[in-house]
Amino acid sequence: MQRFCLAILVILTSATGSFAQIIPDYDLGGASRPKPDMSFRNENQYKRVHQSSLRFILRGELDKTEAFLDQYLADHSDDAETLYMLGILHGQRGNIKTAEDFLKQAIAAELPDGRLVAGPREMMKPLLGTRLLQDVMAKYSTLPVHGPLVGSVTDSSAAFWVRTATEAEVQVQLSESVDLSDGKKTKSAMTRASEDYTAVISVSGLKANTEYFYAVRIGNGPFHSNPDQRFRTLAPTGKASKFVIAFGGGAGYVPENERMWNTIGSFDPHAILLLGDNVYIDDPESVVMQQYTYQRRQSRPEWRKLTARSPVFTIWDDHDFSTNDSWGGADIDVPFWKKDWAFPIFRQNWANPAYGGGDDQPGCWYKFNIGDVDFIMLDCRYYRTSPRQKPSSMLGAVQKKWLKEQLLAANGTFKVICSSVPWDFRTKGDSMDTWNGYKEEHEEILSFIEQKKIEGVVLMSADRHRSDAWKIERENGYGFYEFNSSRLTNQHIHPTMEKAGAIFSYNKPQSFGLVTFDTTLDDPQVTYDVVNIDGEKPHSLTVQRSELSFR
Repeated sequence: MQRFCLAILVILTSATGSFAQIIPDYDLGGASRPKPDMSFRNENQYKRVHQSSLRFILRGELDKTEAFLDQYLADHSDDAETLYMLGILHGQRGNIKTAEDFLKQAIAAELPDGRLVAGPREMMKPLLGTRLLQDVMAKYSTLPVHGPLVGSVTDSSAAFWVRTATEAEVQVQLSESVDLSDGKKTKSAMTRASEDYTAVISVSGLKANTEYFYAVRIGNGPFHSNPDQRFRTLAPTGKASKFVIAFGGGAGYVPENERMWNTIGSFDPHAILLLGDNVYIDDPESVVMQQYTYQRRQSRPEWRKLTARSPVFTIWDDHDFSTNDSWGGADIDVPFWKKDWAFPIFRQNWANPAYGGGDDQPGCWYKFNIGDVDFIMLDCRYYRTSPRQKPSSMLGAVQKKWLKEQLLAANGTFKVICSSVPWDFRTKGDSMDTWNGYKEEHEEILSFIEQKKIEGVVLMSADRHRSDAWKIERENGYGFYEFNSSRLTNQHIHPTMEKAGAIFSYNKPQSFGLVTFDTTLDDPQVTYDVVNIDGEKPHSLTVQRSELSFR
């Protein structure tokens, strides 16, 4: 068993409200050490720039960080995130007026002002007495700071995720009429500081395949609505239907690429599947870093517009769970940050239908249905063991048993198994981080499908910074088609893989997968289109249901 040694993080708060977070060295042992980068060497990737800055601020290395940020701002004038980070830095110094001025400049440079309320709150404490913070807090006293985000939608129910400025009761009103006449009001939910001021409000008793409009009330304020606050329930479970989903991963925070969320919204998907590397935390031992990385995405207007209307279903991968190519190990509580930090913060920021086995068996695996298509979402990190120690497992015993049960119970025309890492061994060369490192378990799963004569299985995945299509040929059954996409907003790319045998492979510019299911046809089909950030479709693949059968 790996031993995780990490002293409790110490927060030293002075009379001025400034603090330094002491992060001692630690050791997981083996190749899984999730040690965050403690340099500025990755500033060529925007998603890393301000994470590195925040790490050094938390360590109390303010002079070094200020010099870096000043130079970055000189090279990137009016960069809102840099101005925001300088505001935080000067707040820690006790230079309150300077900090306030930087935050005002950040807002003028189009930083959403809700960022000042969302935090990370510990970082904003020195500024709570300023007029700026007081005004922004007052503004959001009856408005969602983040959200609403729609999740867990079925043919008869939905859930709404929100973050508030203070602990508050939250309620949703929804109706088939745009004016919300005869609106149905949900039960209230309470946002809590312990949950980073978030809550999920659920509603049931809805009509299938129906558009609803909704409004959100915070505390004693009025119900607030806007044109984006509408969603569509899913097709009746088990019924033939035609629908569209968007999927992908690799969504590092890059302001110039955040327009991707508008591009996805232009196709009006019935659901969005985010298959990992959704925010790029890379710092499992820092709660502040995890909160910050989620919050900068959740404040983006493009993100809020899309997720207010298109239901989101998520799983995580290494950069959200820990650091690059990491594994959690077979134990629930070792290393402790898995259960105590990473898992709770993941739950705080989404509205999924379920989370593995709950608190007793944490994880992000679950299933859902759209019409007569089954979706099985896998957690490929929490219980993963080292690929170099045999026997090895990607899923862990409990989740693997659950997967087999779901496959046996699934009776949809298509069964879609979603993994955060690629299924095809060719996607990442000799890397052990994909299913290539877990060949025995990979074969066990595919052989189980063949032995039980389970037809209509389609594979989806993310992780590679491009969009691919693959086919895994089999001797004892049909070939498994894999749709892979993971460059939603990332700057960094991975080489294309046509020479390795991909049906197609695309890496420039950013892209996502648009998947259309039509089970109303005599021979049902699924079509995978690659769509780039400009809305163009460079590649397409259609698979007939008859190709996914035992003959």
